Amino acid sequence: MSSNGFFQSGSIPCDKQLPEEQRMPSILHDRKRQSQSYVAPIMPRDLSSNLSIPLVPWILLLLLLLLHLPGAARAAFDYGDALSKSLLYFEAQRSGHLPYNQRVAWRDHSGLTDGLEQGVDLVGGYYDAGDQVKFGLPMAFTITMLSWSVIEYSEEIAASGEIGHALGAIKWGTDYFIKAHTHPNVLWTQVGDGDTDHYCWQRPEDMTTSRQAYRIDADHPGSEVAGETAAAMAAASIVFRTSNPHYSHLLLHHARQLFEFGDKYRGRYDRSVGPAKNYYPSVSGYGDELLWAALWLHRATGREEYLEYVVDNAFRFGGAAWAISEFSWDIKHAGLQVLASKLLMEEGGFHLKEKHRRRLEQYRSKAEHYLCSCLNKNSNGSNVRRTPGGLLYVRHWNNMQYVTGASFLLTAFSGYLAKSNQDLHCPRGSLGPEGLLLLAKSQADYILGANPMGISYLVGFGPKFPTRVHHRAASSVSYKEDKAFIGCAQGFDKWFGRQKENPNVLVGAVVGGPDAKDVFRDVRWNYMQTEACTYNTAPLVGVFAKLARFEGRRQQQLLEGVHPPISSC
Repeated sequence: MSSNGFFQSGSIPCDKQLPEEQRMPSILHDRKRQSQSYVAPIMPRDLSSNLSIPLVPWILLLLLLLLHLPGAARAAFDYGDALSKSLLYFEAQRSGHLPYNQRVAWRDHSGLTDGLEQGVDLVGGYYDAGDQVKFGLPMAFTITMLSWSVIEYSEEIAASGEIGHALGAIKWGTDYFIKAHTHPNVLWTQVGDGDTDHYCWQRPEDMTTSRQAYRIDADHPGSEVAGETAAAMAAASIVFRTSNPHYSHLLLHHARQLFEFGDKYRGRYDRSVGPAKNYYPSVSGYGDELLWAALWLHRATGREEYLEYVVDNAFRFGGAAWAISEFSWDIKHAGLQVLASKLLMEEGGFHLKEKHRRRLEQYRSKAEHYLCSCLNKNSNGSNVRRTPGGLLYVRHWNNMQYVTGASFLLTAFSGYLAKSNQDLHCPRGSLGPEGLLLLAKSQADYILGANPMGISYLVGFGPKFPTRVHHRAASSVSYKEDKAFIGCAQGFDKWFGRQKENPNVLVGAVVGGPDAKDVFRDVRWNYMQTEACTYNTAPLVGVFAKLARFEGRRQQQLLEGVHPPISSC
């Protein structure tokens, strides 16, 4: 479940300047991916002065091209529907005792004895992808991104009638983290073993694989997962501050303890939790997670000690040093840098001490490198590649995770620029807020079907989407329909190997997506392209919410006789 690739980076500090555990290796081992939009040809304004042939044939040719584009490329998407479906997906990934209002009816209770052998209640949480392991690091990143989406776009999500489902998706994760944090210096980080799990093709309701639970503690540190879980709980505490103050306070209490634990007992979690190494190894080290957690704690508490930590460790942990062209569950630098930029851009940064402002400017410089690389505006060869159809392309295994993450950061930073009346200045030109939002929109549109294959990579959206998703529960008969036990080998023979479509639609899942040439093979065994992950979908919650409001305003302006530019924010 891992793949190799290289950092696409610009200004990179000498490895020898960093502690051994924080040196950034050149090789990555990763899991998933994402996309951009299919663009129609643009005709010159004065055709008669540019063409030596009659005008009419060119108009006819353009009409033919438009007619042969995928239908989704010719019409605006229903981003509100995409948002609703995205949030529904998290209910399909639930582990534990499902609630009375569970909307994904083909799922049932599962993992009800998780933690029993270790004497701890670890029932609940999320399965990360198409298997039945609960991996703590990507689960925490999923909750952080869901929370950030709500923090930035709560009004837009509420306007779409989805705020309750968004809060429910976050709370399903944070309730589990509260259970898993059994002592100030103990965090249970994984339930299940990927190796044994992958030898079985069973519904979660039938699981016979190992449910061994793994933890980090003072003697077996894991700063990455402690830091990311702290970030998730701190961000979620902001989400629940008004609607559930007591719960918000509880989350903040756990977040502060987890940050102190991860910082005091520093060490890589995949050295303490061996079974995680083949699936979610920490390639970037723990520095980015500790800075990420501290910055989220600063936003949640306003306490200067956390900002001091971010400033004082900016270069030691690479936050203000690494210029990187990807953002994922492992590599948080770009997200950290964008969040630090927000603090700098708020109120013009005048509320900050000079020491803090100067250091945050360095964080912002690296954030701009990331954004410019997505926009193809860097001049040193560090831009993110694109497929012929316009999809941002980082690597072949689950590329969609990088696209959805990039789309969120572009959308968020676009808003920060607009509020502060600023532009983004790149080596190859400057752009206003609308330029960033337009790229994010094009990526979202590609995902929804505006691509050469005319397929939506958001399952259940539009007329054509993947129907053989690499997912044990979706590809097997629903437990509620047929409770007959499905064994490991039986599941492979009867369900995994069959050529038919999955009996259950995994609505809202974002699959790994197409290859570098925009080609996608919808077959169950093609897990690099057809498996979906929670952290693929989570960033899109914010993006779809923003685009739903944006498109709604444009349509209203058109009804009123105003013709806004497509790039208008």
